[in-house]
Amino acid sequence: MAGLAIRVDYEPTELRRLARRAMSRAQALRLLAIAVALEGAPRAEAAKAGAMDRQTLRDWVIRFNEAGPEGLLDRPKGHARCRLAEGQMAVLKAWILRGPNPERDGVSAWRIVDAVAFCDERFGVPYSEEGMRRILRQELNLSHQKTRPVHPQHDPRRAEAFKKGAALPTRHSA
Repeated sequence: MAGLAIRVDYEPTELRRLARRAMSRAQALRLLAIAVALEGAPRAEAAKAGAMDRQTLRDWVIRFNEAGPEGLLDRPKGHARCRLAEGQMAVLKAWILRGPNPERDGVSAWRIVDAVAFCDERFGVPYSEEGMRRILRQELNLSHQKTRPVHPQHDPRRAEAFKKGAALPTRHSA
């Protein structure tokens, strides 16, 4: 590959071996393209071996020269950083784990919209519902749990009798 030198501390055979063992298909293709280029193939041919164009191959060669095979992994795409400070996160988690008071708060369980409103009112930090779900799941290690609904005509005695195989009189019989 003329123009841009590729580091030579890796042999093409070693790069091909690493490509076979790579967990990421994208990294394997990049390793293969660089191996082909190290063997002296034209830039277009090496790029074609890695399913990319020549400019993209040049960009990956730069990353390979800087960081070796690990530099050929995709960087994490990540989300925007959390706008809450550590102390605010601790207050939010404690508030959620403490739960609502049905008489005072009017609800029996916090919802995502309640957490969004809490952060906006208490800390002045607005969040979308999806952003709040991400914070609860990834930052605070909390999962969304919803109570199972109970039918209004559910009768625990009848359910237990049904499980045991006993017959109870129906509600409509006299």
